[in-house]
Amino acid sequence: MTTSFLALGVALACGVVLWLVSLALRNSSIVDVAWGPLFVVVAAVEWAAADDGGGRRLLVLALLGAWAARLALHLIARGGLAHEDRRYAAMRARAGLRWWITSLPFVFLLQPVLAWFVGAPVQAVMLRAQTPLGWLDAAGAAIVVLGVGVEATADAQLAGFRRRGGEGVLDTGLWRYSRHPNYFGDFLVWWGLGAFGVAAGAPWTVAGPLVMSFLLLRVSGVTLLEQTIVDRRPAYAAYKRRTNAFFPGRPRHG
Repeated sequence: MTTSFLALGVALACGVVLWLVSLALRNSSIVDVAWGPLFVVVAAVEWAAADDGGGRRLLVLALLGAWAARLALHLIARGGLAHEDRRYAAMRARAGLRWWITSLPFVFLLQPVLAWFVGAPVQAVMLRAQTPLGWLDAAGAAIVVLGVGVEATADAQLAGFRRRGGEGVLDTGLWRYSRHPNYFGDFLVWWGLGAFGVAAGAPWTVAGPLVMSFLLLRVSGVTLLEQTIVDRRPAYAAYKRRTNAFFPGRPRHG
């Protein structure tokens, strides 16, 4: 438990550093670029304190690192270090001169706390005594790899759509079956990691994937993104009627 709180402290310190950099750059989007790496920071601190590397520890750390690196590089390529996302720009406009200080607790310290809590299955793997790898570990690894693949494919398809002008809506590829296949891929990643937590003997750590699922569906994911998208893209209304919001499914007619 002491090691877990040490990892949280390191993650919070990273949040403060990111906040100071954001003030210099006037760009709060850097916290999104750091989202994935924050999980790796927490896991790495706990892994370093473990008695041995352990097969499950190394496998989970490798899978988590691959997910985090891909996501961070994607967000950098999308301009996360150069341009502030519209969400943070809107928050900055509402807060006015107070944003420099309010962004610290509500963005740059909140993210590390969320990463620490959501990453509970990973922490269980790093902190608990190791048991032999089994079928649940294999299932978890397969789900994580599938999730990263879905997320990467969806992001690549969206990037190509934007390069072609981004007119109308993207309703081909994975986007034909889900309005947010990239978020669904992320959902798979976290439930795959949750399987490792269960395999490590800590089934209660699925609270982490549950919170992540809630965030993706109801808070920072689907709900937030779709609040204004119909105003910006009128064709999106028809797309919503025929396409599942999150879980992939056959398109509906009409």
